[in-house]
Amino acid sequence: MKAHQKHFLSCHLASRQYNDADLVWDYLRVGTPLRLERDMNNPYDPNAVQVIFNKDGEDYLLGYIPRAKNSDLAAFLEMGWDNLFRCVIASITSDTHPENQIHLTISILRNTDTTQP
Repeated sequence: MKAHQKHFLSCHLASRQYNDADLVWDYLRVGTPLRLERDMNNPYDPNAVQVIFNKDGEDYLLGYIPRAKNSDLAAFLEMGWDNLFRCVIASITSDTHPENQIHLTISILRNTDTTQP
């Protein structure tokens, strides 16, 4: 039996306290799907990858993939492989430092599954 997805990366959500997470906090749950998008104009990180939550057709920038873990992911996204990945919230905790409140799991989807959200 072939796996439908392969683990690629686990990390915390960086810069969560400086972006829109508080606006949609009540809608975020374990398993919530998120979109990854390359931020080519980020002045702080040349490999910046945004983590975006969509609610009712409106995008909310939750934060970023940490700088120490984003270079390979950034390269794939630059090559147009954004549908190759599935990013979900792995854990969420409100009673800790903002940099540790949201943890993400990013998986690589099988080629036939890349049309999934």
